Amino acid sequence: MKTLYELKQNLVTIGQQLQKVESELSEKAIDPKTTTEEIQALRETKEDLKMRFDVIKQQHDALEAEQKAKLEAQMASQKDLKTIDDPKERLIKAKAELIRATMRGKPIPADVRAALGDNNSTGGEKFLPKTVSTSILTEPFVKNPLRNLSTVTQITNLEIPKLSFTLSDDNFIADTATAKELQATGDVVTFGRYKFKVLAGISETVLNGSDANLVSYVEMALQSGVAAKEKKVAFATTPNTGEEHMSFYAAGITEITEDSMYKAIKSALADLHEDYRENATIVMRYQDYSDMIETLANGNATLYMAQPEQILGKPVVFCDSAVNPVVGDFSFSHFNYDLNTLYENQKDITTGIEQFVVTAWFDHQIKLKSAFRIAKVAPQA
Repeated sequence: MKTLYELKQNLVTIGQQLQKVESELSEKAIDPKTTTEEIQALRETKEDLKMRFDVIKQQHDALEAEQKAKLEAQMASQKDLKTIDDPKERLIKAKAELIRATMRGKPIPADVRAALGDNNSTGGEKFLPKTVSTSILTEPFVKNPLRNLSTVTQITNLEIPKLSFTLSDDNFIADTATAKELQATGDVVTFGRYKFKVLAGISETVLNGSDANLVSYVEMALQSGVAAKEKKVAFATTPNTGEEHMSFYAAGITEITEDSMYKAIKSALADLHEDYRENATIVMRYQDYSDMIETLANGNATLYMAQPEQILGKPVVFCDSAVNPVVGDFSFSHFNYDLNTLYENQKDITTGIEQFVVTAWFDHQIKLKSAFRIAKVAPQA
């Protein structure tokens, strides 16, 4: 492919030839000695040169526009963080520089860490999850339905009371199950640090693209990974060793078994103490709900039009990971992230794609198991 300089030279050469032919054609046109054939030949030559000139000019203009766009993008990428006044633009620029430096194995510049509000030597503690509430942990492509129900915090070495308040009266806790649980496990929840990694595959095209596109792409991938991890541990039927307490199905929550899904859910709600029942939500698979409605309707189309809350008496949230419906007050489900987060790059040898890897620590605590019930259907004989 010709360079922009070569195209400019060609334009000049053909332009001069075209100008010469046009001048000669004008002279011949007024010369009575010139034959019609000569004039026609000059006109054809002019049209041929004009066509060639237009083709080269189109190539020239397209290449010039492309190089101009690249130059502007390069100048924008080299813009000093200190000269950017817009806080949002400065944050995007800093994140993009952090990602690019990590992917290229280079140290994170001090001004980038400063723009992210990060004084950690790793340069990562405030990328995830310091920006949890506005960045990494919101609106992912893969969503965790518990996000709108559970509590999510980012506090190192978090310890909290299981109950928001107590009274001096020894008989204050009316729910005997809760009283026994507090007596057996204590009235304070201590959050641990369980490591997990989220990988965002980045191609060279994305890495060398605009800051906004790069940051948006990576954050979306990280958001989705974090949401998937939260959902996985909360509904794991066979959790990893040491993570049993994170799962509704392995933490020791009371199971209520009936001969139908509808009866199991209603009995689970009834079995909750009124304090938890008041704020209860039902988390279940859509397929289970659909099957339940089909059984209840028994050919009556009216039931299909009713909202889930009208059928079951409490709000319903659908989650395909909930193999058995979880019923309870989900304010007692609590995700906490440790602020000490690392990041690195890693190549996926199976695809050849470079991965931007974030290593984070978190914990999911079911603060009170007595605030939940698992609804199960007895196996058919």
